[in-house]
Amino acid sequence: MKLTILINCPDQSGIIRSVTTFIHQQKGNVVYLDQHVDKQAGVFFMRLKSEFEQELDLTKFKEDFGRELATGFRMEWDAYTDVYRPKMAIFVSKYNHCLYDLLSRYNSGELSVDIPFILSNHKDLEYVAEQFDIPYFYIPVTKETKAEAEDKQLDLLKKYGVDFIVLARYMQIVSPKVIDVFPQKIINIHHSFLPAFAGAKPYHAAFERGVKIIGATSHYVTEDLDAGPIIEQDVTTVSHTHSVKDFIAKGRDLERIVLSRAVKLHVSRKTMVYNNKTVIFS
Repeated sequence: MKLTILINCPDQSGIIRSVTTFIHQQKGNVVYLDQHVDKQAGVFFMRLKSEFEQELDLTKFKEDFGRELATGFRMEWDAYTDVYRPKMAIFVSKYNHCLYDLLSRYNSGELSVDIPFILSNHKDLEYVAEQFDIPYFYIPVTKETKAEAEDKQLDLLKKYGVDFIVLARYMQIVSPKVIDVFPQKIINIHHSFLPAFAGAKPYHAAFERGVKIIGATSHYVTEDLDAGPIIEQDVTTVSHTHSVKDFIAKGRDLERIVLSRAVKLHVSRKTMVYNNKTVIFS
């Protein structure tokens, strides 16, 4: 059995020794350890993986760890076993490129998650869900019905025990009503032109401006639109030889790649959020 522990706390001496000693006392073997200290903020971050020959009582482990270590070091922490596969809901609108990419990776076993359903404010992509035999829920959203629509979304998320949400080009603003239930558990993707090229046609605007680099950014959703903690980014070069269609095609390729990387990092418990930034472990 494998266990992953994520920790952040005020930086102080003895943290690593105390944690590894505790693991050893629980008859575990540390197989990976990475740590980072934010000197400016005085905060210590650590990701540790350990293996146990026998089945571990996770509830008791957490109780003992909290009592013996976490309280004294003032830790914010959690522990996860490799037995549990997190449940990932996918929200989409009309674009299918990110949806197809995630489902293909899921279908091939590349993403260690379960997908209980796909949700959309349009019916357009229901055929994709049918191809992968995944339930598809259509909940239309208008200015007048947004509150009611989000109540229905939350009911579904609770019913299916969803752990986190991926916005695979879901073209609706998620309100605090949903964000507060899933803090740092909603992953979004957008082009990296913001705020320089905001609006409905950012690639057209970038083309007109003659940019030389385009990119994509994946981040956790917060109340500040497209300004949450960044998980993953990437860029590619463009030139005067590329058309608007080339810009869009290259941009969508980046969106697929960057979103899938972000999801993998989240599922692997390699992300930690602090002060609207992320610490990403290798």
